[in-house]
Amino acid sequence: MPRPYFFLSYAHSPRVPRSSNGPVKSKSHWEEQLFHDLCEAVSELAGLDDDEPAGFMDTGMHLGEGWSERITEAAAHCRVFVPLYSPRYFRSEACGQEWAAFTSRQVLFNRPGMHASQMSGVVPVQWVVVGQEDLPDVARPLQYAHRDFGEDYVTEGLLSLARLGYFRPQYEIAVLRLAQTIVRVAQQTTITVGRRRDFQSRPSVFQPPDQRRRLRIAVMACDVRNLPVGRSGDAYGISAVDWKPYNDINDSLARRAAYVARQSEFHPSIHEFEEEAQLLLRGEAPTAPGVLLLDRWSLLDKDRRELLKRFDAQNPSWVGVLEPWPSDDPECERRDEELLKLADDTLTHMRVERRRRLGERSNGALATLEDFEDALPGAAMAAQHAFDLVREQAKDRPRGPGRPSLRDDPPGQPPGSPPSSHPSTQPPSKSSSKPPSKPQSPSGPGEDSRE
Repeated sequence: MPRPYFFLSYAHSPRVPRSSNGPVKSKSHWEEQLFHDLCEAVSELAGLDDDEPAGFMDTGMHLGEGWSERITEAAAHCRVFVPLYSPRYFRSEACGQEWAAFTSRQVLFNRPGMHASQMSGVVPVQWVVVGQEDLPDVARPLQYAHRDFGEDYVTEGLLSLARLGYFRPQYEIAVLRLAQTIVRVAQQTTITVGRRRDFQSRPSVFQPPDQRRRLRIAVMACDVRNLPVGRSGDAYGISAVDWKPYNDINDSLARRAAYVARQSEFHPSIHEFEEEAQLLLRGEAPTAPGVLLLDRWSLLDKDRRELLKRFDAQNPSWVGVLEPWPSDDPECERRDEELLKLADDTLTHMRVERRRRLGERSNGALATLEDFEDALPGAAMAAQHAFDLVREQAKDRPRGPGRPSLRDDPPGQPPGSPPSSHPSTQPPSKSSSKPPSKPQSPSGPGEDSRE
C-alpha cells in the first residue's frame, strides 16, 4: 500500500448526547482540522503526487468497515508517528497500542546527531499542555515543547491556538513548523515496514490503566448453531461474542464495544452472558461495572430467557443494557413488536433506570452502529456510578461474621431488609461457592476473547 508520511494519533473525545440546538460538529473537529492543514502542508513540502497519501487519521470510528485493519496497516507503513499529547491521550489504551505498533518497527538508518524523536520516527505535538512529570516513561525522552513552533505553542498548546481566532497566525506557524519536521524526519530516517498484527493485540506502551475503571462486556446473542425459526445466520458466528448485527461493521460488536470503551478510558473485558449470570446468581460479589449487549432474538430460547429473567430479578444497577436492533434488517422489522414485548416482559427491573434517563417513550432499540457507539459510554458511566455507590454502601454497612460482600442487600433494597425469597438469590453453601473470576483484557485476533 502507499506509505503515508505521518500517522496522526489522538485520543477520541468522550461521546456526548446529540443535541438539536446549534450546528453539529464532529467529536474530533479540531483534530480533523489539524490533520487537513498538515496534509496540505506536507504534500506541498514533500512534493507528493495526487495519489500519494500525506497522512493517516482514524476519522470515522462509526463507519465500521475494516476500521481495525486500516489502523493496523497505517501504523505498519507510515514514515512518522505524530501523537497529540494530552492527559486523555496517556490514559487511552488504544493510543498506547497505536504507539506500540509503530515503535515495534526497526529503525534501519538515521543521520548522526539527530534528536531521539527523529531517531525513533516519533514527532510529538503538545496538543494540550502536559507537564514533564505527567508523561509516561516512553514519552519522556522525546522533545515535544518545540520552541521553534512559537512561544504561544509552548505555553498554550496547539489546541488552544486552533480554537481561538486571535491565535490564527501562531497556529499557522506551528502547523508549518510541524509539517517541516515531519518531512525532515521522513527523509532522514529509514524504518522497516511492520508486520501485519492487529494493533489491538499489542500491550499499550503507557502505564497499566486504572483498574477501578474496568468494564465487563457481556453478550447474550444467538450463534449459528442455535438459531430461532425465521432468523438467518448472517449476523452470527460460532459463539455469542461473534455477533455482528450491523451491516457496516467488519468486526464483532463486542470487540467494537471494547474499542469504544477504551476510548472512554475504561479497561474492558468480553464475556458470554451465561458466565456473568452464574456469578451473580451464585451470590458472588461484582468486581466491576458491566454492560449487557442483548440480541432480542436470543429471548426466543426459553431457557436463556428464564436465565435473564432471574438475572434481572436481582436488579443489578451496575449493569447497563444495550439492545442493538438494526433498522435495515427486514427480519427484525417483521418481528419487531413481538420481540420488543418479550424484552419488556423479561427485563422488568433493569429497564426502569434506562427509561428514566432516555424518556418513557424509548423502546431501547439502537437502530444503527452510530446509535450504539453514542449510547455505550453513557451506559458504562451510569454502571460505574452505580457500582461505586453500592461499593460505598457495602463499606459503610455494619457486618457480622463472614466474608464482606456487595451482595448483603440487593441494590435498591434498604439495608437490613429481608432477603428475596427467589431461590436464585439465596447465598451458596460453602461447598458450592467459588472465588470471583478474574477479569482479563480482550485478546487479539486468533485468541479467545471471551476469557
